[in-house]
Amino acid sequence: MAIAESDVGSIRRRRKIDWGSPIVYLVALIVICVTLVPVGYIIVSGFRTTKQLNENLAGWPDPWTFSTYGRVLFGEGTLFWNQAGISTIVALGTTAGVVVFGVMAAFVIARYEFRLRGLMYSLFTAGLLFPISVAILPLSIMLRALGLNGSFIGVIIPQIAFALPTTIIILVPFLRAIPRELEDAAMIDGTSRIGFFWRILLPLSAPGLVTVGVLAFVNSWNAYLLPLFVLGAGGAGQANYTLPLGVQQFATQYSSDTAGVLAFTSLAMIPALVFFSLAERRIVGGLTGAVKG
Repeated sequence: MAIAESDVGSIRRRRKIDWGSPIVYLVALIVICVTLVPVGYIIVSGFRTTKQLNENLAGWPDPWTFSTYGRVLFGEGTLFWNQAGISTIVALGTTAGVVVFGVMAAFVIARYEFRLRGLMYSLFTAGLLFPISVAILPLSIMLRALGLNGSFIGVIIPQIAFALPTTIIILVPFLRAIPRELEDAAMIDGTSRIGFFWRILLPLSAPGLVTVGVLAFVNSWNAYLLPLFVLGAGGAGQANYTLPLGVQQFATQYSSDTAGVLAFTSLAMIPALVFFSLAERRIVGGLTGAVKG
C-alpha cells in the first residue's frame, strides 16, 4: 500500500528530536553531573583534612580547612609554582607554534592550486590516526640523539607536530570559505599575497585561530606521556617537571596526605578549566565555522 507524500512528511516531522522536551533536559543534566561532580569533589575535598577524608569520604568540609591549599602553594619545599611556570612556558610555546605553522600550512592547502595538494591534505588527515603513544619510543630515541632530552624544546616541538593535523583539519575549511572575490579585489588594489594573508585573511579567520590555539594550550597543559619521557628521562629532576608530572610525583611522595594530593590535583587542573571556559564560545564558533566551510 503506497504512502502519501503528506504522510511521509508527517512521519519525518514526528521523528525530529524535540530539543525543548523534559527528557532532553534530563539527559543533559545527567551528563553535566557525571562530568562536573568528580571535578567538584576533588576541589571541595582539598578544603578537608586527611583525617576528615578517612572518616567520611563523601562528607562536606566541617570545618573548612584552607591550610591544605596553603601548604601546597606556599609550603616549605613546594614546587607548585615552579612546575606551573614550566607548564605555562611549554603550553604557550606549543600554542604559538601550532597557530603559526598551522595557519601557514592551511593557507597553502586552502588557497593554492598545485598537483599534490590533495595528497598533502590526506597526509595531515592520516596524522589523526597516530596517537603520540604509538611514536613515543622512536621519538624519545631521536630526541636523545639530538640532545633534546630534558629540555623544554624537546617537549614543545613534538607537541606542535602532533597538534598540526587537528589544526589543519579545522583551519582549511575556514580559509577556503573566504570568498575569492576578496582576494581578487585585494590584488587589483595592489596587495600582494602576503599582504592579503596578513591584512585580510588572518582577521577573518580569527575564530578558527582561537579554537586551535585553545585546544593546543589545553592539550599541552594536560600532557603527561611526552613530558614524562622527555623531562623525566632527561634527568632534569622535579624542578623541571610540568604540573601533570608534579601531580604524580606529589602523590607518590605524599601518598599518606590524601587531602594534599587532592588539593595539588585541583590546583593543577583549574587553570586549564578556566582558560577553556573563558574561550568556550570562541571554540564553538570556530568549530561551527569549520563545519560550514
